Amino acid sequence: MEREPSEGLQYGAPQRDEGGWLPLEEYGALGDGRSVALIGLDGSIDWWCVPHMDSPPLFDKLLAPHTGGYFSITPSAPFVAERRYLPDSNVLETTFITREGRARLTESLNSGPAGRLPWAELARRIEGIEGQMDLNIAIDFGTQADTVSPYLAPNDNACVFHAGRILGMFLHDHQVQVKRKDDLGVRASLSIAAGQRTVVAIIAGRDEPLVVPPLALIDERIDGSHREWCQWSRSLVYDGPYKPLVVRNALALKLLLSSPSGSIMAAATSSLPERIGGNKNYDYRFAWIRDAGYTIEAFLSIGAQPEAKAAFSWLLRRLDEHGPRVFYTLDGAIGACVRPIDLPGYKHSPPVVGNDARDQLQHGVFGDIFETARCFIDCGNILDSPSAMILSALADQCADGWRQQDAGIWELPDKQHYTMSKISCWQALSRAIELADGGHLPTTCRERWDRERQRVQAWIEAHCWSEAHQAYLFYPGSDRLDASLALAVRFGYPSVARLRSTLEAIQDELGAGPFHYRYSEAQTQEGCFLACTFWVIEAWAILGQQARAEAAYGKALGALSQGVGIYSEMIDPQNGQYLGNLPQGLSHLAALRAALAIGGYRPER
Repeated sequence: MEREPSEGLQYGAPQRDEGGWLPLEEYGALGDGRSVALIGLDGSIDWWCVPHMDSPPLFDKLLAPHTGGYFSITPSAPFVAERRYLPDSNVLETTFITREGRARLTESLNSGPAGRLPWAELARRIEGIEGQMDLNIAIDFGTQADTVSPYLAPNDNACVFHAGRILGMFLHDHQVQVKRKDDLGVRASLSIAAGQRTVVAIIAGRDEPLVVPPLALIDERIDGSHREWCQWSRSLVYDGPYKPLVVRNALALKLLLSSPSGSIMAAATSSLPERIGGNKNYDYRFAWIRDAGYTIEAFLSIGAQPEAKAAFSWLLRRLDEHGPRVFYTLDGAIGACVRPIDLPGYKHSPPVVGNDARDQLQHGVFGDIFETARCFIDCGNILDSPSAMILSALADQCADGWRQQDAGIWELPDKQHYTMSKISCWQALSRAIELADGGHLPTTCRERWDRERQRVQAWIEAHCWSEAHQAYLFYPGSDRLDASLALAVRFGYPSVARLRSTLEAIQDELGAGPFHYRYSEAQTQEGCFLACTFWVIEAWAILGQQARAEAAYGKALGALSQGVGIYSEMIDPQNGQYLGNLPQGLSHLAALRAALAIGGYRPER
């Protein structure tokens, strides 16, 4: 039976551990096209960067459970919670259940009738359903790792809080009884009976004037935002198997698209660990060429043309401005390298900002951008002349540089001739040739690209295949495997028999229950990488192993059903706990593409 995550409930009694942390699978996400907020099943908003996804966080309890900022609405008595996303929407609904009553919490990062609001509006509606319930409301404004000291500044119109360059207001009506409102935060209570309803909200911005909207209008915008999400979902063209799951994953990806620029964030958080207590804790609040390219292709395949076009145009501008870097900031700059921050980190995993992959050489970016361009063209769209020249120059750069070692798709510090990187170069040159043959790129270098493509393939077959393993290796001279090689099937790499055999080797060595590790020996350092599992499933479907793909897909979805439909980067195959940053775009788009492949969608070649 197909799982319908937009209709399914997450249920339980939220329990923070002795350190004050919730399991990552107990978080849902809200978004408004600029920022993303993470809300625990216990009603606490533990992460919210304002006004953009890569801004300093206003709420950061996710990384500092005892000193971080948060905004909680929680029953004062013991409770259990039911939670779901409203169908076809990113508006989140939580039902609290105590012995005395039931109350519903509906939450939205609001938009307006004309699209994204020019301020951040975090709205939370509380409704009594049965009996009566007392709730506690608490707000602490984050100190941005003790670099700012929040304070209140009352004026004639409102009581404004300041946290560094962020300013905002906590809005509520007379039903909310405020017990304390000072520089340290807000403490309040609310008693709600069946049939009663109230709304609380935070209006916030950064270095900008703020409006003070009426609560009634904020309340209306919760419903309006839900309608906007539903309208967007209905505009998607997919009507195959797993449609509710495809829509839910598309909605998760939509959260990561920055509407001011068109850039796509890899994930909405920083420093959530790939292994609890380990040091592989990265900042993913950047726009990776790889992740953005794959997301653009996914959007195109389900008819989300405006998002795909905006993101593709943004990528091309960055490539023209900076060349093929690994990632950029949301506003198109070159990102910063790693800097540790003075917070405990999630379950004592040291947090950072920035990412050292900034300066790496990764051949995969060539394949990623050309696959995106080919997908854009295959959907009936048009390249302009400057974009065609940018791509033509990139094809020349790929043809010149493919012989170099690089950091690979996994951004490893050890430079090697990674097999997947060489296949990505083959992919880039293949797509460049196809675009030239279709009249979309200049043909001046077409024959040269073809000769280099043949050399790349000959090099791969001569150096990367292992007769002993009956598989393509991680890199020549190793005896290790790489699960990302499953992507070569989607890319159309022509050695089909060898790819089939490689998939079997990947399954045997890297499989762990329904999931897969990224590469050999990764199990000592991290959890299973969700995208790899969906890439393997997609490859099986493309190669005609339909029943196997469907069975594996069902098992993976079943193991991910403990949440509300927001996926992290990794999962611990032993206990099912999420690991890594979330929402993780690569996980969601890989799940979406696997569903499309099972449903018969195939990229044109």
